[in-house]
Amino acid sequence: MTSTRRILLADVTVPFASRIEVTFDYLVDPANRPEWQASLRAISRSAPRGDVVGDTGTSWTDVTWVPGVTPRMEVIENTPHRRWREIGTWWFADADLTLTFSEPASARTEVQARAFLTVPTMLVPGASVFAQITPPALRADLRTAARVLAGDRRQSRPDR
Repeated sequence: MTSTRRILLADVTVPFASRIEVTFDYLVDPANRPEWQASLRAISRSAPRGDVVGDTGTSWTDVTWVPGVTPRMEVIENTPHRRWREIGTWWFADADLTLTFSEPASARTEVQARAFLTVPTMLVPGASVFAQITPPALRADLRTAARVLAGDRRQSRPDR
């Protein structure tokens, strides 16, 4: 059995001007992801589970801009309007993203995003580069989502 390591890639917090329910419902819907996540062209093979969009057990495939990189995603936790967690697997690695939602002020939401990567131990030195590029990329994606929810579609993805 191959030994693995879990690496913290990012821990960022982004403010949203929208209410917590609106922010949560938008971010956890896989169909919205290509609108705000720069690495995605589309999602495919979506398999919804449960009574609400993005519920635990929901799965889909990310179709990224990088040819051949198509991780299979699954929601592993959904506490409505508080916490949502997904895991993506591709070849020998998995990526774990947790979104935690809070309301520090009325009509405003803060989203904390924590991302981890688990890889075989022998790949840790090469994987550490992702810890450098993931925080700004994740922050930029969430800021795009915040702009979309604020109604400023001009500053969302340029290819839309």
